[in-house]
Amino acid sequence: MINGKKVVSMIPIKLNSERVKDKNIRRFFDGKYLVEFIASAAMGSRYLDEVYVYCSDERIRNYIPQEVRFLQRPGFLDGNDRNCNDIIREFIKAVDADIYCVNHATAPFTCSGSIDRCIEAVGNDNEYDSAFLVRKIQTFFWSDGKPVNFDLQHFPRTQDLEPVYTETSGAHVFTREVFERFDRRVGEHPCLVETGELESLDIDTEEEMTEAQAIYWYMQQQKKQQGRSAR
Repeated sequence: MINGKKVVSMIPIKLNSERVKDKNIRRFFDGKYLVEFIASAAMGSRYLDEVYVYCSDERIRNYIPQEVRFLQRPGFLDGNDRNCNDIIREFIKAVDADIYCVNHATAPFTCSGSIDRCIEAVGNDNEYDSAFLVRKIQTFFWSDGKPVNFDLQHFPRTQDLEPVYTETSGAHVFTREVFERFDRRVGEHPCLVETGELESLDIDTEEEMTEAQAIYWYMQQQKKQQGRSAR
């Protein structure tokens, strides 16, 4: 809760993923399932009152922490013609809150603190009606064989380029009022909350799954090494 407003997280899960088979319940080297990463991050938030996994298949209960609530969603939402707004629309019919936070399992390195920064932007009664995590990219962009954000005749330094921000799937936060008014998760005055490259990793391919597993393995090895050094 923030400033007396109820805040709820929804983690949408589809078990029959296509591009990366069974990705949301894929095991990492220590047996941890992919969905557990974002569930743990959401449970670690200072503001989230309830955390739901929203899935049509009850088998997902076997892969989520006990503290996370399971809410069965209609099967039609599993169709390839459905998007996240369709899922949110059904979820808010079932779960009442002032502020909603959508967290996707495909962003396993999202931090609780980053989720909280999004919630603070929306919940602290300032100018923002929505917020989401982004990655800042400052490089040379081309489209249709032409430069997008620089002039070939006056080649700039990379740090002087106009940055571009890409959405991550770790957190989208919005008020109930915003969604009911615009039928979308981004309002008219969004706050772009910057995160680093690690938190921005989004798993949409087998290569990205392999990358995430390798990073996690390395992080765990570093922790073990630090533990030995502290003895």
